[in-house]
Amino acid sequence: MASRILGLCGCCWALRPRYKRLVDNIFPENPEDGLVKANMEKLTFFALSAPEKLDRIAAYLSERLTRELNRHHYGYVCIAMEAMEQLLLACRCQSINLLVESFLSTLRLLLETDKPHLHILATNSFVKFANIEEDTPSYHRSYDFFVSRFSEMCHSDHDDRNTQIRIRVSGIRGLQGVVRKTVDDELQVNIWEPRHMEQIVPALLVNLQHSDSNSLSPAEQTEMCFRELLGRAAYCHINNAIRPVLMHLDSHSLWEGRGFAVRCFQIIMFSIQSQHSHLVIQQLLGHLDANSRSPASVRAGIVEVLSEAAVIEATGSVGPTVLEVFNTLLRQLRQSVDYQLIGYYDNAGKQETTSTEEKMLQDAVIRTIGSFANTLPVYQRSEVMLFIMGKIPVPGIYPALGSPNSGFEGSRMIQVMLLKSLLQVSEHYESSNLLTALPSSFLEPLLSFTLMEDPEIRLLVLSILTSLIDRRLNSARLTSVSVTFDVSGLELKEDRCSRQDNLFMRKHTQRLYRHIYLACKEETNGRSHYQALFTLLAVLSVELVNEEVVVDLIQLVLALQELALSNQPSLAVFNRCGLHAICAGFLNLLSQLGPPPLLRQHVIQVIESRQKEAPYLLPEDILCLKPRLPEGELKMDESFLFIQSKICESLAGSSYSVHCDRLNTPYTPQLTDEDRLSRRKSIVDTVSLQMDTDLQCSSDAPQKPQTEQITFEMLKNTIEDRGPVEEEERRKRMQVVERFQTAPFEEISAVCGSRTSLLHSKLNQVFDLIICPPPSPSGQSPRRSTPLYEMKFPDLCVY
Repeated sequence: MASRILGLCGCCWALRPRYKRLVDNIFPENPEDGLVKANMEKLTFFALSAPEKLDRIAAYLSERLTRELNRHHYGYVCIAMEAMEQLLLACRCQSINLLVESFLSTLRLLLETDKPHLHILATNSFVKFANIEEDTPSYHRSYDFFVSRFSEMCHSDHDDRNTQIRIRVSGIRGLQGVVRKTVDDELQVNIWEPRHMEQIVPALLVNLQHSDSNSLSPAEQTEMCFRELLGRAAYCHINNAIRPVLMHLDSHSLWEGRGFAVRCFQIIMFSIQSQHSHLVIQQLLGHLDANSRSPASVRAGIVEVLSEAAVIEATGSVGPTVLEVFNTLLRQLRQSVDYQLIGYYDNAGKQETTSTEEKMLQDAVIRTIGSFANTLPVYQRSEVMLFIMGKIPVPGIYPALGSPNSGFEGSRMIQVMLLKSLLQVSEHYESSNLLTALPSSFLEPLLSFTLMEDPEIRLLVLSILTSLIDRRLNSARLTSVSVTFDVSGLELKEDRCSRQDNLFMRKHTQRLYRHIYLACKEETNGRSHYQALFTLLAVLSVELVNEEVVVDLIQLVLALQELALSNQPSLAVFNRCGLHAICAGFLNLLSQLGPPPLLRQHVIQVIESRQKEAPYLLPEDILCLKPRLPEGELKMDESFLFIQSKICESLAGSSYSVHCDRLNTPYTPQLTDEDRLSRRKSIVDTVSLQMDTDLQCSSDAPQKPQTEQITFEMLKNTIEDRGPVEEEERRKRMQVVERFQTAPFEEISAVCGSRTSLLHSKLNQVFDLIICPPPSPSGQSPRRSTPLYEMKFPDLCVY
């Protein structure tokens, strides 16, 4: 009986439940008239008055929408969705959960159809729902379907262009709604899981990549969604969000060309929280290592992205990745050099590469090293420079750097690359004093490279020294050598030496001057080397202005002039003229920085004499693109030279005269072990050369011990110019190197064994001399006593 009554109630509209009648009343006879607002207000009031009826109202609305959808009455479908939206917006209380399940099931139904306008309708409704802040959590909702469906809409390829854009924009807005609804609710689905990120991120990148001039282009909406997604990412979510980006760029070959990849990571770095930026850098570094066997263009693209990310990271925290960054980049440099030399970037030797591509990668790595270093504080930049210096292959210390196929040329190329990287760091280095800018642990190995045979290496070292000493940026005004400099027009920034600078000069000045002098003796010096040497001297005179430094620099210049006048066969005419030109240009500058006017008069007289009769001794004629060399032999007149006695007279009576005694002593730098070692290619060469020298001396000397007397003549010969001796030592070193490179191992071991036995015999002779008693005054030699180590003691005496 009860079932019959219910059936009758369903047929008779007056007997239907009130909530159904209220729902039916919101639908007009003509769907074009839209929702009946008065009846909708009655339905809303009833729902708020009886919240226990909400689930039934939602279920009936969903049933009504499904029926109209099956009948293709899309107007009534839109009205039903509008009604559900208004109910959702009105029920911002605990009872909203009663509506949500029916609402989400209805949206799924619309999204599963093949009608684009229904997809857009469902997406708009979902976005409104996502903007509602709920007071109570829900344990049983699932948004997996919406993530998948909205991501699919972002890849729409509809035939109609405008429809395609509208669907894609709706998909992007839907994903943005899912993120807003789930990211702050721990009880909801974890949107940061890899399975979700691998759908969301590629969907956004596809639309971000294909931007259009059309005002309806989804690129702008995509960027907003992408920024919001990354801005909500916590520390533990960054890696899951970045990994799909790297995978997308790999699969679509988007690293090349640096356009989209750089833009993409610019968005990432500006969107995430600044304290998380180092995680992105770590991801990029790991990806660069993973692509070490990829083409050079791909590796260069990743490095360019790293460079751009480093600039943005300057406001954030670099974290523990400082040395990791530079270690990875330096490792990429070494690998690139190996690939350039062997011509392949894979182990199988099938994937070819070219020098041009690898050089582009190397330039990108060097720029990136500079970008990273510029983001660091000053104290960390010092550590980075020391770190890079420690990675430079020094002869005899890092003999096995790079692959076995690269050999000596590979080590030389790595030296050049790392010195270029060091120059990038030093160009933007700012320090208050030279003691912190050039500590001994950094200055000594750097100066040793000024004696390398490779001219490019020497030029890089001179540039690094200049950039570190030039704290007031005067070098830009002193790059060209000239005898027409007017200091007042150059607007140089000068300052008195600080206490720390004075300590630096007292500690390192002689070593620095010695290396400058020895660098001028190289026969492979060119125009750029002499310009770099002049700039270094000029920066020293401007940055460290005091009387002692000025006198020392004048002494060094006079020594360079004597070097140009010497008869060393290694110096060509161009080199001699270049040295004279440096002396003229530098003294012209130095004489305007404070010394008495008499020094300026002497310098001008010499310059005018050269201009009239020997223009090839001036920088304007010799240090140019087309140098004018003298015809025949280089002849020097006394009027062309700077005279030491006249310089001393010009400085007399001034504050400089206290230090003028130094000018009376010729400057003769002596080579140290460090200088000689820097020219060797292997530590084995050094040891073997020393052993050869010792053995040769020991074989020529008599067997009986001799005492050598130190005389004045010996000291004089010691401080004389050792140019021919150096050439002979160099020839011997090359012979030793060739022997150790070509001789079989058995022969080398036999030679070393004979030397060991000879060493033992020499030690025995020394022991005999020590143990032997002094001669007796009577002339009779006493009986030799038994050595202590040969005595046999009774057992009772041994404890």
